[in-house]
Amino acid sequence: MTKVLVIVPLPLGEEAVERRRRQLQHVKLGPDMEFDFRPVKAGPIHFMGRHDEIFMEFAIFEAGLTAAEEGYDAVCVDTTSDSGVAELRSMLDIPVIATGRSAMLYSLMLANNFSLLGMYDPDFSESRDATRNFFKSVLDKSGLGKHCASVALYQTHGDYDKLYEGREDEVFPKMLEASRRAIAEDGAQCICLGSTAMYQAGDYLAKRLPVPVVNPGPLSYRLVETVLAMGHRQSRVAYPEPLVRRDAAIHAMLDAAQKNQI
Repeated sequence: MTKVLVIVPLPLGEEAVERRRRQLQHVKLGPDMEFDFRPVKAGPIHFMGRHDEIFMEFAIFEAGLTAAEEGYDAVCVDTTSDSGVAELRSMLDIPVIATGRSAMLYSLMLANNFSLLGMYDPDFSESRDATRNFFKSVLDKSGLGKHCASVALYQTHGDYDKLYEGREDEVFPKMLEASRRAIAEDGAQCICLGSTAMYQAGDYLAKRLPVPVVNPGPLSYRLVETVLAMGHRQSRVAYPEPLVRRDAAIHAMLDAAQKNQI
């Protein structure tokens, strides 16, 4: 049995983690693949700016440090920000999948460009700009900005626990409208969901849009299966190991953060 650790980037409870696990229902995988979903011990409540970004990076980094020792064959990081991916790649000899970059590169296998679909929360005046800055950072890190036709935004209240469960009739049409604008006005040839938390809308959008819709989370699970079958892992030239590991200190910091999580 091949075991894959999926790191959920938020400190969620069992029900919310189970909703994340349902992404597996949106992709066909071999019978010998086992996916375990693990939330981080502590993390930001929102994702708005560098404070939240560095907290999430560190929390994901800590959550995956012991993956190989625990018998996992690979790690998927369940966020398109790819937070903690580079750090984990430097520490682990098993493949670590970058969900955001993978989704954008896969989009370019289907089209010449893509639009990223993103949401902003009307409860926070800074949310629209924060979302745009988030995607700018993702595109800058990946070097794929020149292939992005636009960031297509829709407005809704964020809910990291239930995601869009029970709000499908309200939210999905907004996502569809934003995607259609990106196609008609920005020339988008492919829609890439900007968050793994949007996975519930993937099939809905795919049935109603004239372009491919890439669902990052399910894609990453299929991709890890391929990477393992090919016998690949990250390059040690690109991701050199640290001279001295400080695993105990890293775990201690997150244990303390968990005790003080609000």
